[in-house]
Amino acid sequence: MDESHRVVSSSRGGPSNPMRVGFGGALAAVCEAARMAISSAKISNNEIASLCAGLAGTAYPESGRKMRMLLEEEFPGKLVRVCTDMDLTLQAIGDGAAVVLIAGTGSAAVGRNAQGHTARVGGHGYLLGDEGSAYHVGQRAVLEALRQFERTGANMAMGGKILSEIGATTWADLQSRVYAAPDEVFPRLFPMVLQVAEAGDATARALLEDCAAALAELVNDLIERLQLRSQKFLLAKTGGMLGRSARFDGRLEYFLRKAAPGAEFSALRLTPAEAAAYLALQLLPPA
Repeated sequence: MDESHRVVSSSRGGPSNPMRVGFGGALAAVCEAARMAISSAKISNNEIASLCAGLAGTAYPESGRKMRMLLEEEFPGKLVRVCTDMDLTLQAIGDGAAVVLIAGTGSAAVGRNAQGHTARVGGHGYLLGDEGSAYHVGQRAVLEALRQFERTGANMAMGGKILSEIGATTWADLQSRVYAAPDEVFPRLFPMVLQVAEAGDATARALLEDCAAALAELVNDLIERLQLRSQKFLLAKTGGMLGRSARFDGRLEYFLRKAAPGAEFSALRLTPAEAAAYLALQLLPPA
């Protein structure tokens, strides 16, 4: 993005949560995405003045400081800001009271009231939460299918699809993969659970119903935290779980409207990447 707020180029990168892929992996993903954007814009590194990285896993001060230090070493002489992906969502929805639900590999709700106070609910990672997330849905699907196999000695419909999706030949093989790299197993299963649910599988539909309710509960808790019941506010949602299934999106909408009957539903005004670019521009001194 240039100083006139025109998007010059864009790119995509890999996973960049340092708590999940390590600081080296997160740095590599951010740098690769930045280099692709610079190359696409047909400019040199010398023409870049500032950058902002909005990364999950950097809410803890030490993590944020370390990522900023690594990026400053990688991009010497540039102004660098590191914030969380949740900070980007609030920037992306604009000013005023608002709540944004993040539904992806992890889950969280972040918001701001009319007085400017901000807060979040969730976003603590799979060991401490991520209720309703793609990770959580995949984990529960595996548990349900494995228990069915242990009870009957045969795979339920979803069980066979789980093994096939991951490329595992047996449940013992899947177990080894889960303990070696759970992030590479559980979130990958979410699209498959959607497909099985669309085909009428009762277990998959129940999992997704619980998932939608859990995501709405994050929003409900945040509304209480920010005392938004008596205020008008925008409500938006974002993340890789959305837009894949009309049935799931509809159930999530139903639970969100129950949790926030007075909210005005809205789309994000910017993409998270555009929000990061705006924050990077704010680092520059006035012209």
